[in-house]
Amino acid sequence: MSFKNINKYVLLLATVIIFSNSLYSQGSEKGMEEMWGDTSVTEDALKNGKGKFFDESNFGMFIHWGLFSNLGGVWKDKTYYGIGEWIMNPRMAGIPVDDYKKIANDFNPVNFDAKKIARLAKDAGMKYIIITSKHHEGFAMFDSKVSDFNIVDATPFGRDPMHELADACHELGLGFGFYYSHNQDWTAPGGTRGPKVDQNGKEATFKDYFYNKCKPQVREICTNYGEIDFVWFDTPGDMEKKYVVELAEMVRELQPKAMMCSRVGYGLGDYASVGDMEVPTKRIKGLWETCDTNNDSWSYAWYDNNFKSPKIILGRLIETVGRGGSYLFNVGPNALGEVPQIGAEFLEEAGAWIKKYPQVIYGAGPSPWDYKLAWGDVTTNGESMFLAVSEWPKDGKLHLPGFKSEIASARLLKGNRSSKVNFKANNGWVTFDVPFEAPEKLISVIEVKLKGKHQGVDDTLAIYPNVETELITEFGVVTNAEQKNIRWMEKFGEWKHVNQVGSWKEGGKVTWTVNVKEAGYYYLDLAYSGENRLVWKTETDEGIVVQNQQAATEKYEFYKMGILEFKTPGKHTITTSLVEGNPKTSSLKTLKLSPINE
Repeated sequence: MSFKNINKYVLLLATVIIFSNSLYSQGSEKGMEEMWGDTSVTEDALKNGKGKFFDESNFGMFIHWGLFSNLGGVWKDKTYYGIGEWIMNPRMAGIPVDDYKKIANDFNPVNFDAKKIARLAKDAGMKYIIITSKHHEGFAMFDSKVSDFNIVDATPFGRDPMHELADACHELGLGFGFYYSHNQDWTAPGGTRGPKVDQNGKEATFKDYFYNKCKPQVREICTNYGEIDFVWFDTPGDMEKKYVVELAEMVRELQPKAMMCSRVGYGLGDYASVGDMEVPTKRIKGLWETCDTNNDSWSYAWYDNNFKSPKIILGRLIETVGRGGSYLFNVGPNALGEVPQIGAEFLEEAGAWIKKYPQVIYGAGPSPWDYKLAWGDVTTNGESMFLAVSEWPKDGKLHLPGFKSEIASARLLKGNRSSKVNFKANNGWVTFDVPFEAPEKLISVIEVKLKGKHQGVDDTLAIYPNVETELITEFGVVTNAEQKNIRWMEKFGEWKHVNQVGSWKEGGKVTWTVNVKEAGYYYLDLAYSGENRLVWKTETDEGIVVQNQQAATEKYEFYKMGILEFKTPGKHTITTSLVEGNPKTSSLKTLKLSPINE
């Protein structure tokens, strides 16, 4: 049975919780057969259903563009740092509704070129585009007959860019879909966080907003732009279920092939959206995506040029596919309608790599391992397993841990060419003899084919002799302490996520089981946050102890602890505990081991 056949999903609805901000509510997730179970029913339902395109594409473009783009993060000569699409909100500039609406008077994105943006997506290796038709601000980026607060009626631009982009996508063979904020509307009477009264001073309810604006506009985007592939609702919050049901039923009637993500609410989506700016560290079952952005803000902000490099884009894409998901990557056009040049160049460079190695991304399934490996990640496609190596070994040895199957062949890919790679299996490790220099500047690829049926892997965390390894607390066993995911904002709306261990009690500890390839000395670093100075103790099952005091701050930083020795290769345990420090504020994130090479 091929990797792909044993890696498909049964289209059964289940419920997941979506964490991205406090407004996200329950969503939906599809069930999935066990990754390596012998099943013959998983593939047909997906391949014959509307989820096939989503499942096989694995990479799409998200576009945040709206009236907020005309401000670029500035209001009344003051820069507001954070996600630019929220600048109107009281938590940022707090712009009054009437003042905000006047911004449309000079919004004229004369350089908007739908074909250029669609071509960028295609050149970047993306298979579809989802764009904001109406964000929380309430401004329609399309020709709406429901509300004149739209780009055609309220701006000097006077055109429908959504129509142009939909046509461009259809012409280039890209999928197309709309984002629509169905619950929040900060300028429409009755919308969540919007005005409480209408223009006549009459009290407005959510029902008024829903039937006067929301539902009619969703009907417009589902009717006027040909066949669409996605309707991406957002932040359902406490929206009543009856309204969500009504919207979902209408979308399915008007666009039966369109996929809705779980942020529609109440488990009515077709796939799960698992978070903002987050690539999951563990495999997730079912159909799902993660949405990420090319810098720090979703919409354009004049100061934000912290663009992800081509290597980072590819790494996060491959890591997402390796965990079983799809990667929705955002760009934010500016006031003139242009995608910032640096971001566009980086996407094109990533796309050139994908063009050489499409089999690593398109139609690819998750890695046999639940987590990324120290040197990179793995995807599977058909009978092949692709090792995507981002940290190329300098000693000519690439180590694959816990692999139980017999390998028929391994080839190092170089575009359309390939060369044989010699390998040897020993004590549960496979070692490939590779060139000392990486064949690719970004990420190099080795294709591995098996002899016979895949036998699974030993998921034990591996310690490598030639590359540093990070052990996150999510993969440890916690005793007498609290393990949980936490999140915070660096800037407003710039979410950071981490699995950590805190609330230490007497005897509190984190224990990892590891598989050590080679005995020897390793530098030990711990990443933690806390107050003042902390003392941490790390010990192994061989009686090796490293204990040290280092400073602590509210930010997670790596601190050097000392040298940890493994006297023998094979399975071992590593245990870390807090010896001195505030048990309530001390938070452990990651243990890192770096081999000391002679």
